[in-house]
Amino acid sequence: MTSITKIRPQADDATSARGHMKIVIVGHVDHGKSTLVGRLIHDTGSLPEGKYEAIKAMSERRGMPFEWAFLMDALQAERDQGITIDTTQIWFKSEKRDYVIIDAPGHKEFLKNMVTGAASANAATLVIDAHEGIQEQSKRHGYLLHLLGVRQIAIAVNKMDLVNFDEAVFNKIEADFRAYLASFGVTPTFMIPVSARDGDNIVSRSERAPWYKGPTLVEALDGFEQVSAPTEQPLRFPVQDVYKFDDRRIIAGRIETGRLKVGDTLLFSPSNKKVQVKSIEAWSVPHAPSEAHAGQSVGITLSEQIFVERGDLASHADHPPIETDVFNARLFWLGRDALTVGKRYKMKLNTSEVQVTVQAITKVIDTDDLSSAASSRVERNSVAEVTLRARKMIALDDYSTLAETGRFVLVDNYDIAGGGIISMDGYADQRKLVTRASSNIQRVEHRITTDMREERHGHAGGIVWFTGLSGAGKSTIAVEVENRLHALGYQVYVLDGDNIRHGLNSNLGFSPEDRAENIRRIGEVAALFASAGVIAITSFISPYRSDRDRAREVAPDSFHEIYVKADVATCESRDPKGLYKKARTGEIAEFTGISAPYEAPEAPELVVDTANSSVDDCVQQVVDYVRENFSLESRRAKHGIWPPEFDI
Repeated sequence: MTSITKIRPQADDATSARGHMKIVIVGHVDHGKSTLVGRLIHDTGSLPEGKYEAIKAMSERRGMPFEWAFLMDALQAERDQGITIDTTQIWFKSEKRDYVIIDAPGHKEFLKNMVTGAASANAATLVIDAHEGIQEQSKRHGYLLHLLGVRQIAIAVNKMDLVNFDEAVFNKIEADFRAYLASFGVTPTFMIPVSARDGDNIVSRSERAPWYKGPTLVEALDGFEQVSAPTEQPLRFPVQDVYKFDDRRIIAGRIETGRLKVGDTLLFSPSNKKVQVKSIEAWSVPHAPSEAHAGQSVGITLSEQIFVERGDLASHADHPPIETDVFNARLFWLGRDALTVGKRYKMKLNTSEVQVTVQAITKVIDTDDLSSAASSRVERNSVAEVTLRARKMIALDDYSTLAETGRFVLVDNYDIAGGGIISMDGYADQRKLVTRASSNIQRVEHRITTDMREERHGHAGGIVWFTGLSGAGKSTIAVEVENRLHALGYQVYVLDGDNIRHGLNSNLGFSPEDRAENIRRIGEVAALFASAGVIAITSFISPYRSDRDRAREVAPDSFHEIYVKADVATCESRDPKGLYKKARTGEIAEFTGISAPYEAPEAPELVVDTANSSVDDCVQQVVDYVRENFSLESRRAKHGIWPPEFDI
């Protein structure tokens, strides 16, 4: 667990009356972060009385020269090793406002603590040694700040005294690091030449750098904008706990974004239950509040006693979060063991905890030059783009839309092993797919039973669901299978993507949400065919595993998944409709396998490999499978059941 040391100034009325901003200090080990902050709090008069003298006396007792860093490095192990391993919080005050400065460790082995500190910061100061120049860790910290959503960044180019305050040295570091940050969309707010040891450009302007016309470090910090609570964003109220007081059930939590007031109708996700706010509870106040906003921790009571639990996410119904069981993420990995495909981790998102599996590793990113490469594993201290799948529906937001509910951490064996931001690119919001809007509906009870239909047709009805990439051969095989089964006396019909979209689904496009709705409707239609005793062969890319699982749930005993397997290169070499060519040139957006994901089946009933087998062989595999699993003769022989005898 991260240890926190807090150094506070002597409190006075003026200090307590002002707000504060959280600033995280990061940088490569030995680049002088702790020295910079120690000098900063001393030169501004923010040290508690006697602290400087106590540290100086301690240094003398140990026979060590006094270091400003000793004001920060409060742990014995840090003094012995000369590195910061703790996350230390210091209260600091300028003439403008108060700050909490978080000094985060720079050593590679302590990046986890650095992430812990940076995650709660409103702004950052990144320290670079002018003599050593930009290091790998400097770039990694810059990328991490971007990953954690810190947008206000001051770069302190420290130890300028070691390069004689050479303007050319500073200009070179400034140009190179600005270019690096710009490559992923970050613009540092300030870049300042400083000497932390001597106090140059920390509080007072340095006479040794007359060429520098920008602000001092304190002026730069004062120039950061105060981050206000995001009250104008959609409401997000994660439930932390439910308490029982007398006859009240109080739903407690912290409002991350937006506002809520008495009388509002809240939607709780992922259960999709709606209820009104009856009251907002408060203690030691003359009157109960009627409204609460982002940044406040509150308790509310509801107009109805619905089941609500820790991890639920409350919102207003007109701006709900996304519901999904799969999403993409940009992840920084800190675990001792490498992150690998198929491994499970506990994900913490706001107040919820859910098991997730690594479905895919799209690429691993080199934070030094931002190049990327395919890999089957993510090693410690690496950044990667991955796809995670949860064991149940979860409520979340795309990070680009709402950062507060778009960040998560992964836990491995009780240790925080990684953190990242959520992207829903290529994946659908499944809320509408799992919410039943109709009520008071009763199914028609048919007088013709399933057994009667099977006896008439000589086979069971069912769904033969073909899935695979465009160009894999699904439609070609489906049509030929239909032809051969019809010749054998089977009642069979092909539902193909093109003909379905000309009619039933003509109002749907190709966004992730429309693709999901397309498959939902087809699954329902195919289930009706199956209940009528017909074998419905569906030929659709159906790229999302959750959509195919949902189609299976409609008729679980009748669903047979056939994976028409062919890799992207093979499909692209065929490209019968020229779609891959258009996708490569950007004419078609969200094209499966190129710019949109395809999730191959985990355990299909049958795999036909069209990259390595002829069409005729693949068709015969499917026909043999249908005859073995659908014909009454085969089914009865398999289970030792013989046809009943009828009296005539």
